[in-house]
Amino acid sequence: MEGSLDTIMRLLPLLIPLVLVQLGLMIFALIDLLKQPTLRGSKWLWLLIVIFVNIIGPILYFVLAKRDE
Repeated sequence: MEGSLDTIMRLLPLLIPLVLVQLGLMIFALIDLLKQPTLRGSKWLWLLIVIFVNIIGPILYFVLAKRDE
């Protein structure tokens, strides 16, 4: 049990920035999603992708979802 706690404590400095980047991307993508009048595809589908596909979901949203105006 103590060995796994040591492993977690050793990995924590790597995990904290990753979690912060993930949350930041997700929040920024969700705010942008709510503001967009039209998208490629359904807003509900993009909402699910942004929330459940971790870091890649918000990046896909920013690259693929917006229509060219």
